[in-house]
Amino acid sequence: MDLARFKPDPAAAPADADDSVQVVSLYAAHQKIYPRSVSGRFATWRWIFVALTQAVFYLTPWLMWNDRQAVLFELTSRRFYLFGLVLYPQDFIYLTALLIISAYSLFLFTTVAGRLWCGYACPQTVYSEIFMWVERRIEGDRAARMKRDAGRWTGDRLWRAAAKHASWIAIALWTGFTFVGYFTPIRSLGGAAVAMSLSPWETFWTLFYGFATYGNAGFMREQICKYVCPYARFQSAMLDKDTLIITYDAARGEPRGSRSKKADPKALGLGECVDCNLCVQVCPTGIDIRKGLQYECIGCAACVDVCDEVMAKMNYPKGLVRYDTQNGIAQHLTPAQRLRRVLRPRVIVYTSVLLVIVTALATSIALRAPFKVDVVRDRSTLARLVDDGEVENIYRLQVMNATEQQQSYRIAADGLPGLRLSEPVVVDIPPTQARWVTVAVRVPATTAASTAAGAHTIHFSIERTAQATDAAVTLREKSTFMLPR
Repeated sequence: MDLARFKPDPAAAPADADDSVQVVSLYAAHQKIYPRSVSGRFATWRWIFVALTQAVFYLTPWLMWNDRQAVLFELTSRRFYLFGLVLYPQDFIYLTALLIISAYSLFLFTTVAGRLWCGYACPQTVYSEIFMWVERRIEGDRAARMKRDAGRWTGDRLWRAAAKHASWIAIALWTGFTFVGYFTPIRSLGGAAVAMSLSPWETFWTLFYGFATYGNAGFMREQICKYVCPYARFQSAMLDKDTLIITYDAARGEPRGSRSKKADPKALGLGECVDCNLCVQVCPTGIDIRKGLQYECIGCAACVDVCDEVMAKMNYPKGLVRYDTQNGIAQHLTPAQRLRRVLRPRVIVYTSVLLVIVTALATSIALRAPFKVDVVRDRSTLARLVDDGEVENIYRLQVMNATEQQQSYRIAADGLPGLRLSEPVVVDIPPTQARWVTVAVRVPATTAASTAAGAHTIHFSIERTAQATDAAVTLREKSTFMLPR
Protein backbone atom coordinates (compact mmCIF):
# COMPACT_ATOMS: atom_id res chain seq x y z
CA MET A 1 0.00 0.00 0.00
CA ASP A 2 1.31 3.46 -0.90
CA LEU A 3 1.25 5.41 2.35
CA ALA A 4 2.71 8.56 0.79
CA ARG A 5 -0.68 9.64 -0.51
CA PHE A 6 -2.07 9.73 3.03
CA LYS A 7 0.54 12.28 4.18
CA PRO A 8 -0.74 15.85 4.51
CA ASP A 9 0.56 18.39 2.04
CA PRO A 10 2.76 20.88 3.95
CA ALA A 11 1.88 23.61 1.48
CA ALA A 12 -1.80 23.13 2.13
CA ALA A 13 -1.44 23.23 5.92
CA PRO A 14 -1.94 26.57 7.71
CA ALA A 15 1.15 28.23 9.06
CA ASP A 16 0.09 27.76 12.68
CA ALA A 17 -0.77 24.06 12.29
CA ASP A 18 0.39 21.77 15.06
CA ASP A 19 2.97 19.36 13.69
CA SER A 20 2.62 16.98 16.65
CA VAL A 21 1.14 13.54 15.96
CA GLN A 22 -2.09 12.67 17.76
CA VAL A 23 -2.60 8.99 18.49
CA VAL A 24 -6.20 7.85 18.78
CA SER A 25 -6.68 4.53 20.57
CA LEU A 26 -9.39 2.27 19.22
CA TYR A 27 -9.39 0.28 22.46
CA ALA A 28 -10.99 1.70 25.58
CA ALA A 29 -9.15 0.53 28.66
CA HIS A 30 -11.36 -1.23 31.16
CA GLN A 31 -12.37 0.87 34.14
CA LYS A 32 -13.14 -1.02 37.33
CA ILE A 33 -16.74 -0.78 38.45
CA TYR A 34 -17.51 -0.34 42.14
CA PRO A 35 -21.21 -1.17 42.55
CA ARG A 36 -22.86 0.50 45.50
CA SER A 37 -24.85 -1.68 47.88
CA VAL A 38 -28.60 -1.32 47.65
CA SER A 39 -31.64 -2.55 49.55
CA GLY A 40 -35.23 -2.88 48.48
CA ARG A 41 -37.82 -5.38 47.33
CA PHE A 42 -35.98 -6.40 44.17
CA ALA A 43 -32.68 -6.75 46.06
CA THR A 44 -34.53 -9.02 48.49
CA TRP A 45 -35.88 -11.12 45.62
CA ARG A 46 -32.40 -11.33 44.14
CA TRP A 47 -31.01 -12.74 47.39
CA ILE A 48 -33.92 -15.16 47.66
CA PHE A 49 -32.96 -16.55 44.27
CA VAL A 50 -29.30 -16.65 45.29
CA ALA A 51 -30.26 -18.74 48.32
CA LEU A 52 -32.57 -21.04 46.35
CA THR A 53 -30.18 -21.71 43.46
CA GLN A 54 -27.19 -22.31 45.71
CA ALA A 55 -29.17 -24.53 48.08
CA VAL A 56 -30.14 -26.69 45.10
CA PHE A 57 -26.60 -26.74 43.69
CA TYR A 58 -24.67 -27.39 46.91
CA LEU A 59 -27.13 -29.72 48.68
CA THR A 60 -28.44 -31.90 45.85
CA PRO A 61 -25.28 -34.09 45.57
CA TRP A 62 -25.61 -34.99 49.27
CA LEU A 63 -29.16 -36.33 48.93
CA MET A 64 -29.50 -40.13 49.04
CA TRP A 65 -31.94 -42.35 47.17
CA ASN A 66 -32.07 -46.15 47.51
CA ASP A 67 -28.66 -46.22 49.23
CA ARG A 68 -27.01 -44.21 46.45
CA GLN A 69 -26.54 -40.58 45.51
CA ALA A 70 -29.87 -39.20 44.31
CA VAL A 71 -28.43 -37.21 41.39
CA LEU A 72 -25.30 -38.70 39.86
CA PHE A 73 -23.94 -38.77 36.31
CA GLU A 74 -21.51 -41.69 36.26
CA LEU A 75 -19.64 -41.27 33.01
CA THR A 76 -17.40 -44.30 33.54
CA SER A 77 -20.31 -46.73 33.87
CA ARG A 78 -22.56 -44.64 31.59
CA ARG A 79 -25.37 -44.43 34.11
CA PHE A 80 -27.28 -41.26 34.92
CA TYR A 81 -29.26 -41.32 38.17
CA LEU A 82 -32.03 -38.76 38.69
CA PHE A 83 -33.76 -39.79 41.92
CA GLY A 84 -35.92 -42.75 40.81
CA LEU A 85 -34.84 -42.62 37.15
CA VAL A 86 -31.90 -44.59 35.81
CA LEU A 87 -30.91 -43.36 32.35
CA TYR A 88 -28.57 -44.90 29.79
CA PRO A 89 -26.80 -43.24 26.84
CA GLN A 90 -29.69 -44.52 24.71
CA ASP A 91 -31.91 -42.09 26.66
CA PHE A 92 -30.05 -39.10 25.24
CA ILE A 93 -33.34 -37.94 23.74
CA TYR A 94 -34.43 -36.87 27.24
CA LEU A 95 -31.42 -34.57 27.55
CA THR A 96 -32.25 -33.12 24.14
CA ALA A 97 -35.82 -32.49 25.26
CA LEU A 98 -34.61 -30.79 28.46
CA LEU A 99 -32.32 -28.49 26.46
CA ILE A 100 -35.17 -27.59 24.09
CA ILE A 101 -37.46 -26.89 27.07
CA SER A 102 -34.78 -24.67 28.63
CA ALA A 103 -34.34 -22.75 25.38
CA TYR A 104 -38.07 -22.17 24.84
CA SER A 105 -38.52 -21.22 28.50
CA LEU A 106 -35.78 -18.62 28.08
CA PHE A 107 -37.41 -17.33 24.89
CA LEU A 108 -40.82 -17.14 26.59
CA PHE A 109 -39.61 -15.43 29.77
CA THR A 110 -37.51 -12.96 27.79
CA THR A 111 -40.41 -12.06 25.51
CA VAL A 112 -42.73 -11.47 28.46
CA ALA A 113 -40.44 -9.95 31.08
CA GLY A 114 -37.01 -9.28 29.59
CA ARG A 115 -33.82 -10.61 31.14
CA LEU A 116 -35.26 -12.16 34.30
CA TRP A 117 -32.81 -15.05 34.04
CA CYS A 118 -29.82 -12.71 33.85
CA GLY A 119 -30.95 -10.50 36.69
CA TYR A 120 -31.90 -13.13 39.23
CA ALA A 121 -30.79 -16.70 38.49
CA CYS A 122 -27.85 -16.73 36.05
CA PRO A 123 -24.75 -18.28 37.73
CA GLN A 124 -22.69 -15.26 36.69
CA THR A 125 -25.11 -12.94 38.49
CA VAL A 126 -25.47 -15.23 41.50
CA TYR A 127 -21.76 -15.72 42.12
CA SER A 128 -21.01 -12.06 41.42
CA GLU A 129 -23.55 -11.16 44.13
CA ILE A 130 -21.90 -13.58 46.56
CA PHE A 131 -18.39 -12.34 45.78
CA MET A 132 -19.44 -8.67 46.03
CA TRP A 133 -21.09 -9.38 49.39
CA VAL A 134 -17.79 -10.85 50.65
CA GLU A 135 -15.95 -7.86 49.20
CA ARG A 136 -18.21 -5.37 50.98
CA ARG A 137 -17.97 -7.24 54.29
CA ILE A 138 -14.16 -7.15 54.22
CA GLU A 139 -13.26 -3.98 52.34
CA GLY A 140 -16.28 -1.79 52.99
CA ASP A 141 -18.77 -0.15 50.67
CA ARG A 142 -18.12 1.66 47.40
CA ALA A 143 -16.49 4.83 48.73
CA ALA A 144 -14.13 2.95 51.05
CA ARG A 145 -13.02 0.56 48.30
CA MET A 146 -12.44 3.36 45.81
CA LYS A 147 -10.41 5.36 48.33
CA ARG A 148 -8.35 2.34 49.33
CA ASP A 149 -7.63 1.29 45.74
CA ALA A 150 -6.56 4.84 44.82
CA GLY A 151 -4.06 5.00 47.68
CA ARG A 152 -0.81 3.21 48.30
CA TRP A 153 -0.42 -0.28 49.67
CA THR A 154 -0.58 -0.35 53.47
CA GLY A 155 -0.83 -3.11 56.03
CA ASP A 156 -4.57 -2.53 56.33
CA ARG A 157 -5.09 -2.74 52.58
CA LEU A 158 -2.87 -5.84 52.34
CA TRP A 159 -4.66 -7.91 54.98
CA ARG A 160 -8.08 -6.95 53.63
CA ALA A 161 -7.09 -7.95 50.09
CA ALA A 162 -5.60 -11.22 51.36
CA ALA A 163 -8.73 -12.03 53.38
CA LYS A 164 -10.99 -11.20 50.44
CA HIS A 165 -9.10 -13.37 47.97
CA ALA A 166 -8.77 -16.22 50.46
CA SER A 167 -12.55 -16.16 50.92
CA TRP A 168 -13.13 -16.03 47.17
CA ILE A 169 -10.76 -18.97 46.60
CA ALA A 170 -12.47 -21.01 49.32
CA ILE A 171 -15.91 -20.43 47.77
CA ALA A 172 -14.58 -21.16 44.28
CA LEU A 173 -12.88 -24.42 45.33
CA TRP A 174 -15.98 -25.60 47.18
CA THR A 175 -18.01 -24.80 44.06
CA GLY A 176 -15.58 -26.80 41.90
CA PHE A 177 -15.67 -29.70 44.38
CA THR A 178 -19.48 -29.71 44.34
CA PHE A 179 -19.53 -29.63 40.54
CA VAL A 180 -17.29 -32.71 40.34
CA GLY A 181 -19.53 -34.31 42.98
CA TYR A 182 -22.27 -34.61 40.38
CA PHE A 183 -20.04 -36.96 38.35
CA THR A 184 -18.18 -38.78 41.13
CA PRO A 185 -20.03 -39.87 44.31
CA ILE A 186 -19.47 -36.84 46.50
CA ARG A 187 -18.92 -38.77 49.72
CA SER A 188 -16.11 -40.83 48.25
CA LEU A 189 -14.83 -37.67 46.54
CA GLY A 190 -14.70 -35.92 49.91
CA GLY A 191 -12.77 -38.82 51.45
CA ALA A 192 -10.31 -38.78 48.56
CA ALA A 193 -9.88 -35.01 48.90
CA VAL A 194 -9.12 -35.31 52.62
CA ALA A 195 -6.64 -38.11 51.91
CA MET A 196 -5.10 -36.09 49.05
CA SER A 197 -5.77 -38.97 46.67
CA LEU A 198 -8.00 -37.37 44.03
CA SER A 199 -7.57 -38.72 40.52
CA PRO A 200 -5.92 -36.43 37.94
CA TRP A 201 -9.23 -35.74 36.21
CA GLU A 202 -11.05 -35.00 39.47
CA THR A 203 -8.26 -32.63 40.47
CA PHE A 204 -8.29 -30.94 37.07
CA TRP A 205 -12.03 -30.31 36.95
CA THR A 206 -12.21 -29.15 40.56
CA LEU A 207 -9.45 -26.61 39.93
CA PHE A 208 -10.77 -25.66 36.47
CA TYR A 209 -14.32 -24.98 37.64
CA GLY A 210 -13.02 -23.26 40.76
CA PHE A 211 -10.71 -21.06 38.71
CA ALA A 212 -13.57 -20.15 36.33
CA THR A 213 -15.77 -19.18 39.29
CA TYR A 214 -12.96 -17.16 40.90
CA GLY A 215 -12.09 -15.34 37.68
CA ASN A 216 -15.59 -14.71 36.38
CA ALA A 217 -17.22 -13.61 39.63
CA GLY A 218 -14.20 -11.95 41.18
CA PHE A 219 -12.64 -10.06 38.29
CA MET A 220 -14.52 -10.23 34.99
CA ARG A 221 -18.08 -9.77 36.30
CA GLU A 222 -19.77 -7.30 33.96
CA GLN A 223 -17.32 -8.14 31.16
CA ILE A 224 -18.81 -11.64 30.96
CA CYS A 225 -22.28 -10.15 30.54
CA LYS A 226 -21.18 -7.45 28.09
CA TYR A 227 -18.64 -9.23 25.89
CA VAL A 228 -18.66 -13.00 26.47
CA CYS A 229 -22.27 -14.07 26.96
CA PRO A 230 -24.07 -14.39 23.60
CA TYR A 231 -27.47 -13.89 25.20
CA ALA A 232 -26.92 -10.15 25.46
CA ARG A 233 -26.36 -10.01 21.70
CA PHE A 234 -29.42 -11.88 20.49
CA GLN A 235 -31.91 -10.90 23.19
CA SER A 236 -33.17 -8.04 21.00
CA ALA A 237 -34.61 -10.65 18.62
CA MET A 238 -36.96 -11.77 21.41
CA LEU A 239 -37.95 -8.35 22.73
CA ASP A 240 -40.78 -6.21 21.42
CA LYS A 241 -42.45 -3.02 22.60
CA ASP A 242 -44.71 -4.94 24.99
CA THR A 243 -41.84 -6.70 26.78
CA LEU A 244 -41.38 -5.77 30.43
CA ILE A 245 -37.99 -4.09 30.83
CA ILE A 246 -36.21 -1.74 33.23
CA THR A 247 -37.02 1.71 31.91
CA TYR A 248 -36.66 5.36 32.86
CA ASP A 249 -39.70 7.61 32.51
CA ALA A 250 -38.06 10.52 30.68
CA ALA A 251 -41.33 12.47 30.36
CA ARG A 252 -41.59 12.55 34.11
CA GLY A 253 -37.90 12.88 34.98
CA GLU A 254 -36.57 15.42 32.45
CA PRO A 255 -35.11 17.95 32.57
CA ARG A 256 -33.11 16.56 35.44
CA GLY A 257 -31.27 18.63 38.02
CA SER A 258 -30.43 18.93 41.69
CA ARG A 259 -32.67 20.84 44.05
CA SER A 260 -33.56 21.03 47.72
CA LYS A 261 -36.18 18.76 49.18
CA LYS A 262 -38.56 21.70 49.75
CA ALA A 263 -38.19 23.17 46.26
CA ASP A 264 -40.99 22.92 43.73
CA PRO A 265 -39.55 21.24 40.62
CA LYS A 266 -42.19 22.78 38.36
CA ALA A 267 -41.28 26.26 39.51
CA LEU A 268 -37.64 25.48 38.73
CA GLY A 269 -38.55 24.06 35.34
CA LEU A 270 -37.20 20.62 36.35
CA GLY A 271 -38.46 17.08 36.18
CA GLU A 272 -38.44 14.67 39.10
CA CYS A 273 -34.95 13.26 38.44
CA VAL A 274 -32.61 14.92 40.94
CA ASP A 275 -29.54 13.78 38.96
CA CYS A 276 -28.06 12.04 42.01
CA ASN A 277 -26.40 9.43 39.76
CA LEU A 278 -27.15 6.67 42.27
CA CYS A 279 -28.76 4.56 39.54
CA VAL A 280 -25.37 4.46 37.82
CA GLN A 281 -23.48 3.75 41.05
CA VAL A 282 -25.57 0.66 41.93
CA CYS A 283 -25.55 -0.80 38.41
CA PRO A 284 -23.38 -3.96 38.27
CA THR A 285 -22.55 -3.27 34.61
CA GLY A 286 -21.99 0.47 35.07
CA ILE A 287 -24.61 1.78 32.64
CA ASP A 288 -26.88 4.80 32.92
CA ILE A 289 -30.46 3.55 32.60
CA ARG A 290 -31.57 7.10 31.80
CA LYS A 291 -30.00 6.72 28.35
CA GLY A 292 -32.63 4.17 27.38
CA LEU A 293 -32.64 0.41 26.79
CA GLN A 294 -29.10 -0.97 26.45
CA TYR A 295 -27.91 -4.49 25.80
CA GLU A 296 -25.65 -4.30 28.88
CA CYS A 297 -28.69 -4.05 31.18
CA ILE A 298 -29.21 -7.42 32.90
CA GLY A 299 -32.57 -6.49 34.41
CA CYS A 300 -31.46 -6.79 38.05
CA ALA A 301 -33.60 -3.76 39.09
CA ALA A 302 -30.95 -2.36 41.45
CA CYS A 303 -31.57 1.04 39.88
CA VAL A 304 -35.29 0.67 40.58
CA ASP A 305 -34.66 0.07 44.28
CA VAL A 306 -32.28 2.99 44.74
CA CYS A 307 -34.41 5.40 42.71
CA ASP A 308 -37.48 4.50 44.75
CA GLU A 309 -35.49 5.33 47.90
CA VAL A 310 -34.60 8.75 46.51
CA MET A 311 -38.17 9.42 45.39
CA ALA A 312 -39.44 8.53 48.86
CA LYS A 313 -36.96 10.95 50.48
CA MET A 314 -38.01 13.73 48.08
CA ASN A 315 -41.73 12.98 48.66
CA TYR A 316 -42.17 12.20 44.95
CA PRO A 317 -44.15 9.21 43.63
CA LYS A 318 -42.07 6.08 43.21
CA GLY A 319 -41.53 4.50 39.81
CA LEU A 320 -39.39 7.03 37.98
CA VAL A 321 -37.26 4.02 37.10
CA ARG A 322 -39.42 0.92 37.00
CA TYR A 323 -40.39 -2.28 35.25
CA ASP A 324 -42.53 -1.19 32.32
CA THR A 325 -42.91 -1.69 28.58
CA GLN A 326 -41.97 0.68 25.80
CA ASN A 327 -45.64 0.93 24.81
CA GLY A 328 -46.57 1.39 28.46
CA ILE A 329 -44.26 4.39 28.78
CA ALA A 330 -45.22 5.93 25.44
CA GLN A 331 -48.98 5.38 25.78
CA HIS A 332 -49.24 5.73 29.60
CA LEU A 333 -50.83 2.30 29.94
CA THR A 334 -52.21 1.09 33.26
CA PRO A 335 -51.01 -2.22 34.76
CA ALA A 336 -54.25 -3.87 33.62
CA GLN A 337 -53.75 -2.64 30.06
CA ARG A 338 -50.16 -3.93 30.03
CA LEU A 339 -51.33 -7.30 31.33
CA ARG A 340 -53.86 -7.64 28.51
CA ARG A 341 -51.04 -7.23 25.98
CA VAL A 342 -49.13 -10.23 27.34
CA LEU A 343 -51.09 -12.72 25.25
CA ARG A 344 -49.73 -11.74 21.85
CA PRO A 345 -48.84 -14.09 18.95
CA ARG A 346 -45.17 -14.60 19.87
CA VAL A 347 -46.00 -15.46 23.48
CA ILE A 348 -48.79 -17.83 22.42
CA VAL A 349 -46.47 -19.66 20.00
CA TYR A 350 -43.68 -20.06 22.57
CA THR A 351 -46.15 -21.21 25.24
CA SER A 352 -47.85 -23.71 22.93
CA VAL A 353 -44.58 -25.25 21.76
CA LEU A 354 -43.30 -25.41 25.34
CA LEU A 355 -46.46 -27.14 26.60
CA VAL A 356 -46.33 -29.69 23.77
CA ILE A 357 -42.69 -30.57 24.48
CA VAL A 358 -43.20 -30.76 28.25
CA THR A 359 -46.26 -32.95 27.81
CA ALA A 360 -44.44 -35.23 25.38
CA LEU A 361 -41.46 -35.55 27.71
CA ALA A 362 -43.62 -36.29 30.76
CA THR A 363 -45.65 -38.86 28.81
CA SER A 364 -42.51 -40.53 27.47
CA ILE A 365 -40.98 -40.82 30.95
CA ALA A 366 -44.24 -42.15 32.40
CA LEU A 367 -44.54 -44.82 29.69
CA ARG A 368 -40.82 -45.61 29.66
CA ALA A 369 -40.01 -49.33 29.69
CA PRO A 370 -38.14 -50.55 32.79
CA PHE A 371 -35.44 -52.13 30.63
CA LYS A 372 -33.83 -51.69 27.24
CA VAL A 373 -32.48 -54.08 24.63
CA ASP A 374 -30.04 -53.62 21.76
CA VAL A 375 -29.67 -56.38 19.14
CA VAL A 376 -26.40 -56.74 17.24
CA ARG A 377 -25.78 -59.39 14.58
CA ASP A 378 -22.58 -61.41 14.64
CA ARG A 379 -20.97 -60.01 11.50
CA SER A 380 -18.15 -62.55 11.42
CA THR A 381 -20.60 -65.28 10.37
CA LEU A 382 -23.81 -64.19 8.67
CA ALA A 383 -25.31 -67.70 8.51
CA ARG A 384 -24.14 -71.26 8.85
CA LEU A 385 -25.49 -74.78 8.41
CA VAL A 386 -25.70 -76.95 11.52
CA ASP A 387 -27.03 -80.42 12.31
CA ASP A 388 -29.91 -81.78 10.25
CA GLY A 389 -29.55 -79.00 7.69
CA GLU A 390 -30.80 -76.23 9.98
CA VAL A 391 -29.61 -72.68 9.33
CA GLU A 392 -28.26 -70.76 12.30
CA ASN A 393 -27.62 -67.05 12.85
CA ILE A 394 -25.76 -65.67 15.88
CA TYR A 395 -26.84 -62.48 17.67
CA ARG A 396 -25.62 -60.50 20.64
CA LEU A 397 -28.28 -58.85 22.80
CA GLN A 398 -27.45 -56.15 25.30
CA VAL A 399 -30.11 -56.20 28.01
CA MET A 400 -30.07 -53.13 30.27
CA ASN A 401 -31.88 -53.22 33.59
CA ALA A 402 -33.15 -49.68 34.27
CA THR A 403 -34.58 -50.55 37.68
CA GLU A 404 -32.89 -50.78 41.05
CA GLN A 405 -33.89 -54.39 41.68
CA GLN A 406 -32.44 -57.57 40.21
CA GLN A 407 -34.54 -58.76 37.28
CA SER A 408 -34.89 -61.95 35.22
CA TYR A 409 -35.50 -61.85 31.47
CA ARG A 410 -36.67 -64.60 29.11
CA ILE A 411 -35.66 -64.32 25.45
CA ALA A 412 -37.60 -65.73 22.48
CA ALA A 413 -37.73 -65.11 18.71
CA ASP A 414 -40.31 -65.37 15.90
CA GLY A 415 -40.83 -64.26 12.31
CA LEU A 416 -40.16 -67.36 10.16
CA PRO A 417 -41.86 -70.78 10.22
CA GLY A 418 -40.21 -72.96 12.85
CA LEU A 419 -37.87 -70.21 14.01
CA ARG A 420 -36.53 -70.93 17.50
CA LEU A 421 -33.60 -70.42 19.81
CA SER A 422 -31.03 -73.22 19.87
CA GLU A 423 -31.66 -73.41 23.63
CA PRO A 424 -33.85 -71.53 26.11
CA VAL A 425 -32.27 -68.32 27.37
CA VAL A 426 -33.08 -66.77 30.74
CA VAL A 427 -30.73 -64.11 32.06
CA ASP A 428 -30.53 -62.50 35.51
CA ILE A 429 -29.25 -58.93 35.64
CA PRO A 430 -28.34 -57.00 38.82
CA PRO A 431 -29.85 -53.57 39.55
CA THR A 432 -28.96 -50.80 37.06
CA GLN A 433 -26.59 -53.11 35.21
CA ALA A 434 -26.34 -54.31 31.61
CA ARG A 435 -25.25 -57.64 30.21
CA TRP A 436 -24.41 -58.94 26.76
CA VAL A 437 -26.08 -62.25 25.89
CA THR A 438 -25.11 -64.42 22.91
CA VAL A 439 -28.13 -66.04 21.29
CA ALA A 440 -28.20 -68.66 18.50
CA VAL A 441 -31.37 -68.63 16.35
CA ARG A 442 -32.23 -71.48 13.99
CA VAL A 443 -34.77 -72.36 11.31
CA PRO A 444 -35.53 -75.93 10.14
CA ALA A 445 -34.12 -77.24 6.86
CA THR A 446 -37.63 -77.26 5.36
CA THR A 447 -38.04 -73.54 6.01
CA ALA A 448 -34.60 -72.82 4.58
CA ALA A 449 -35.45 -74.79 1.45
CA SER A 450 -38.88 -73.22 0.89
CA THR A 451 -37.90 -69.60 1.65
CA ALA A 452 -36.04 -67.28 -0.67
CA ALA A 453 -32.41 -66.62 0.17
CA GLY A 454 -31.42 -63.28 1.65
CA ALA A 455 -32.42 -61.18 4.66
CA HIS A 456 -35.75 -61.80 6.40
CA THR A 457 -37.29 -59.75 9.21
CA ILE A 458 -37.59 -61.41 12.59
CA HIS A 459 -38.39 -60.16 16.08
CA PHE A 460 -36.89 -60.89 19.46
CA SER A 461 -39.24 -60.92 22.43
CA ILE A 462 -37.58 -60.09 25.74
CA GLU A 463 -39.92 -60.63 28.68
CA ARG A 464 -39.27 -59.45 32.18
CA THR A 465 -40.69 -62.21 34.34
CA ALA A 466 -43.29 -61.19 36.90
CA GLN A 467 -42.11 -60.74 40.47
CA ALA A 468 -43.72 -59.82 43.76
CA THR A 469 -43.22 -56.09 43.16
CA ASP A 470 -42.98 -55.88 39.35
CA ALA A 471 -45.44 -56.95 36.66
CA ALA A 472 -44.35 -58.82 33.54
CA VAL A 473 -43.21 -56.55 30.72
CA THR A 474 -42.30 -57.57 27.16
CA LEU A 475 -40.21 -55.69 24.61
CA ARG A 476 -39.97 -56.60 20.94
CA GLU A 477 -36.87 -55.70 18.93
CA LYS A 478 -36.53 -56.02 15.17
CA SER A 479 -33.62 -57.75 13.41
CA THR A 480 -32.87 -59.76 10.25
CA PHE A 481 -32.26 -63.47 9.65
CA MET A 482 -29.95 -64.40 6.79
CA LEU A 483 -30.65 -67.44 4.63
CA PRO A 484 -27.74 -68.51 2.38
CA ARG A 485 -28.16 -69.11 -1.32
